[in-house]
Amino acid sequence: MYIFLSMLAITDLGLLIATIPTILGLFLFNSREISLNACFAQLFFVHSLQLIESSVLLLMAFDRFIAICNPLRYASILTPSRVAKMGLVFVLRSVAVIFPLPFLLKRFRFFRANVLSHSHCLHQEVMKPVCSDITVNNIYGLFITIVTVGLDTLLIILSYVMILKTVLSIASPAKCLRALNTCVSHLCAVLLFYVPEFSLTLTHRFGKGSSPWLQILLSYIYLLGPPLINPVVYSMKSEHLRARIIRVSIK
Repeated sequence: MYIFLSMLAITDLGLLIATIPTILGLFLFNSREISLNACFAQLFFVHSLQLIESSVLLLMAFDRFIAICNPLRYASILTPSRVAKMGLVFVLRSVAVIFPLPFLLKRFRFFRANVLSHSHCLHQEVMKPVCSDITVNNIYGLFITIVTVGLDTLLIILSYVMILKTVLSIASPAKCLRALNTCVSHLCAVLLFYVPEFSLTLTHRFGKGSSPWLQILLSYIYLLGPPLINPVVYSMKSEHLRARIIRVSIK
C-alpha cells in the first residue's frame, strides 16, 4: 500500500511541477505568453501524468481487492518486483498514447490570435485556435480517454463490486465495517480525480454553450485538487503516516 502511495505522491508532484510555473507566472508576474514548443511540452507532461495517476488509482483498487478478497495470498501476489513491473507497464502505456499528441498538433496552422482559457496547455484548449480540420485529433483524444481513463474507471468499479460482494458475506458487522474502512481514503481519491476529469471532458467536447469560467474552475480543481487533498486524506486515515507526521512536527 505504501509503495502505491509513494507512486501517487510522485505523480501528484509531477503534475504540480508541470503546471505551477505557468500558473505562478500568470498570477504573480502577469506573464501571458508561452512558446508553441513549450506549450506542447507542457501538454505532453500534464496529460501523461494524468493518465499515470489514473493507472495508480487502478493499482490501488487492485491492492484493496487482493487485501480484502484474498488476504492470505496478498504478500505472494503483490511482491515488490511485481508492483514495480505493473507500475512500469502503466507508465509506458501513458507515455505511448500521449506521445503522438504534440506531433498531431504541430502539423496544423494556428490563427494569429492564439488565446487559451487556462493558465496551462491542455489538448482540448490548444485545438481551439487551429484553422484546419481537427477531426483526427478529436477522434484520437476520445480514443485515449476510452482506452485509458474509461477502462481504468470500469476496472475500479468492478474491483469494488467484488469487494462489496466479499464484505457483505462477512458475518460480523464489526469486521465488515473495518474492511470497508480501509477503502475510504482510496474512494475519496478516486472521486476527487474522476469527477472533475469527466466533467471537464464533457464540457470541452459537448458543452459548447457552457460558461468558460466553469471550464477554468474544473481544470484547476482537476489539476490542483488531488495533489492538495490526497496527502490530507491519507494522512488522516493512516495511523502510521499520522504518527510519523506528528513526530516530525514535534521535532
